Amino acid sequence: MRDKTQTNSAAPGDGLIRAGAVVFFIGAVATLVTVAPLFLGTKPFPAFMYGLCMLMGVGFLVAGAGVLRSVAAGRRQGREAASR
Repeated sequence: MRDKTQTNSAAPGDGLIRAGAVVFFIGAVATLVTVAPLFLGTKPFPAFMYGLCMLMGVGFLVAGAGVLRSVAAGRRQGREAASR
């Protein structure tokens, strides 16, 4: 019997993983922009730019939550298949 899930269908945590990756990337760019004046010898950016650097951690946590949600859905699906 074939599995009913298609290979291109979205798993429960996929959206969180994608969103986390985007937020992480924005934070990484903000970190590079914030650190660049230290190496170039120019005037540092305002304090809010250092706050934007924290998006790397937030993105990592969001992506991690997506992975955990995906794992939980996979385990749930495995239990349902085993109970049949």
